[in-house]
Amino acid sequence: MLPLHTRATITGTPGRPILKVIELTEFLRCRYKPSECALWYDGSDVLQRSRALTDMDWGAIVSPNAISPPLSCARCTVAAPAVPNVIAPGDVIRITERNHLVSILFRRKARTNSLLVTERCNSFCVMCSQPPVEHDDSYRVSELLDVIQLIDPELSVLGLTGGEPTLLGANLVRLLSCLKLELARTRLHVLTNGRRFSDSEFAEQIAAVGHEQVVWAVPLYSDAPEIHDYVVQRRGAFDETLQGLLNLARLNQRIEIRMVLQKATVPRLPQLAHFIARNLTFVDHVAWMGLEPMGFARPNWTDLWLDPADYVGKLKDAVHRLYEMRMATSIYNVPLCALPTELRPFARQSISDWKNSYLPECGGCSLRSDCCGFFSSAERKHLPRSVRPIPSTETSLSITGGAARG
Repeated sequence: MLPLHTRATITGTPGRPILKVIELTEFLRCRYKPSECALWYDGSDVLQRSRALTDMDWGAIVSPNAISPPLSCARCTVAAPAVPNVIAPGDVIRITERNHLVSILFRRKARTNSLLVTERCNSFCVMCSQPPVEHDDSYRVSELLDVIQLIDPELSVLGLTGGEPTLLGANLVRLLSCLKLELARTRLHVLTNGRRFSDSEFAEQIAAVGHEQVVWAVPLYSDAPEIHDYVVQRRGAFDETLQGLLNLARLNQRIEIRMVLQKATVPRLPQLAHFIARNLTFVDHVAWMGLEPMGFARPNWTDLWLDPADYVGKLKDAVHRLYEMRMATSIYNVPLCALPTELRPFARQSISDWKNSYLPECGGCSLRSDCCGFFSSAERKHLPRSVRPIPSTETSLSITGGAARG
């Protein structure tokens, strides 16, 4: 696990706080200006030998070790990050010189990347891993617009998350328009409760951006309105969510349904799957998700947590019902050893790199490279009781095969 922040020795002030970390060979063939870049300096004497390079207006120079770059080459130098390997060429970083902090906003080598667009939310989910903060954080938009222009255009998938992204209103239109321009081939995975899409006019404004690679990931926690409303702690949320889904479908938007596995939602898993298969056939994907022990989930853990062993029967019924209806479905955040063999082909490596870890027991597991592992925030009380290495005799089913189509 690599964190998203590290202390470092920072000298001077960067020309701008958001910069692309870049090696010289890449810079010579890229589209970026020197002022947008933090030049990667590994101690070679190329900077000293080239007057043209030293005269460029670099945003900063970054050294992975204690070697001091030539100060004349930049207004700011970043050296010796406290966490080794946390910064690498290709990353997009924010430099905060006053407290010697470097934040990684995009990591080229990460399996997944996401942009936090707001901390505000109009729901108050009982297990929310990112509890909402009610303050004006619209300042994020201008920073995000800078970040987007520095992300590798070849990136396959980028997440947008919150809080609730749709609360940005017109600013969400701005972000999507910028993403369409700068990252036209990148699939956008937007985590949203979907409630604001019940407003047809707003849904139409979003769809009018015309970004063809957007997937709206919307939670639907039950087929019973009272259960869904309880989970999100908002009366009427079920009706708003359904209307939002219908509006998105009418506008030919791609949709993923998400459901978090917990005490309130597990009893009606088969009924929810049946409801989706009968009424929401337009969705592209359905994800069944294990709990993350962060945010509100921690103080509410005893009221939320069910061991996977206690719900795999209902989960199996729900997954197979959708599969038989030829609907793509996956299981997220549940380790393979906690699932019966027939469900393992539906499991995905879903936990982001920066909060992903494995246990000592995983060392001898024949399926470790295919497993999502665990949230690094998890303590023993947050883990399934069936954690164990899987022997090679249990690997007859393909983990990455065609179980989930779409």
